[in-house]
Amino acid sequence: MRADEMWKVSRGQGIKVAVIDTGVNTSLPELKGQVLNGKDVSQAKKSAAEDSDGHGSNMAALIAGTGSGGGIQGLAPGAKILPVKITAEAHSFAVDAVLSKAIRFAAERKAQVINISMGSTGASGYYPKTKSAVEYALKRGSLVLAASGNDGGKSNLPSYPAAFPGAVGVGAIDRVGNVAKFSTSGDYVGLVALGDDIPLHCTKSVGICNSGGTSQATAIASASAALIWAKHPKWTNNQVLRVMMQTAAKPTTGKLPSIYVGYGSIRPRKVLLDGEGDPGPADVNPLLAREGATKPDPSASASKSPSADPQSTPTPQADKKSDKKTVAEPKKNDDNSSTLWIAIGAGAVLLGAAVAFALVRRRGRA
Repeated sequence: MRADEMWKVSRGQGIKVAVIDTGVNTSLPELKGQVLNGKDVSQAKKSAAEDSDGHGSNMAALIAGTGSGGGIQGLAPGAKILPVKITAEAHSFAVDAVLSKAIRFAAERKAQVINISMGSTGASGYYPKTKSAVEYALKRGSLVLAASGNDGGKSNLPSYPAAFPGAVGVGAIDRVGNVAKFSTSGDYVGLVALGDDIPLHCTKSVGICNSGGTSQATAIASASAALIWAKHPKWTNNQVLRVMMQTAAKPTTGKLPSIYVGYGSIRPRKVLLDGEGDPGPADVNPLLAREGATKPDPSASASKSPSADPQSTPTPQADKKSDKKTVAEPKKNDDNSSTLWIAIGAGAVLLGAAVAFALVRRRGRA
C-alpha cells in the first residue's frame, strides 16, 4: 500500500464512511474523535456506540483508526465513521427491513462510502427492500461496498447486498496476492483487497490478534475509496469507483471481470502517487456499464483461480488463521432460508434464524 507515502497526499479527510455493522465502540483509543453520532436502526434501539460483538469496531478501526494507544492503524485515518448498528440481542424482525433501513439512513446522512462487512444468502427476491435501498444510496451519490462472503470453500452462495447491481462485491486475497480460499466467488465480485493476516482486537482476550475474511477486505476497500475521494472531492461515486477499477492489479489470464477477483486488487497508490486513472462520466456506474470487460483468454485454464497480482501464481491459497478465538465456523442452514452473516476469520457468525436477528451464536475452529 505504501501508506506512509499516500498519507502525504491524502488521509481520507472530509470523507464520511458509514459502517453498517454491530456498532462502534468509541472508547477504543484509536477511534476517539473518529466516530460521528450514528443510530441503532434495530428494534433494540441501543446506542450505536455500543458494540458487544466487536466486529463493527474492528472494521471502523481498519478504516479510520489512528493507531493511538497501541490500537489499530487504519488506512484512512482522516476519515470519519458513521456507525449504523443493525443487530439485536432479544428481538426478531426481518433482515430485509433492517438492512434497507440502515442503508437508507447512511445515504440520508450523506455518507460518501457505505461499508457493509456482512451479508445474507438466499434468493435475491428475499430482499426487495434492501435492493431498493442500494439503488437509493447510489442515486444519492454513495459508494456501496459489501463483503462477497466467506463461503468460497463450501457452498459458494451469492451474498446480498454485495450481489445487487451497482454495489461493489469485495473479495479477499492473501499477502502474496492469491485469492483467499474462503473468499466467495461469483459474477458479482467487483474488486478484491487484502483479507488475510489482518490485525484486529481480539474478541475474547486483551490484545491484537490476526484474522482473515472478506469483512476485512471490504473495510480496506472502503478506506481506499476514502483516500481517493479526499484527494478528488469533486468526483462522484461512479468516478471514484471507475479509477479504482482501472488501477486495480489485474490477473494475467482469463476474462475481466473475473468471478474470483472482479476487476482486480485495489491499489489506491496508483491514483494518489502515480496519478493514474480517468474518472470518466460522472453519472455512469462502471460496474453496470461493465467498463473494462474483456473476452476470455483461450490459453487460460478453467481449473485455476486467477491471482489479483500479475506477479503471483494463479492458484488460490488457504487462508491463515492465527487467532483461534475470532475464527468462527459457518453453521449449515438446513431450512434453505437466508441467514445474516458477519465475516470473522474464514467463517461466519450467524445471527438468528431465516429472516430474523436473534442471539449471536458462535462455533470456533482451530
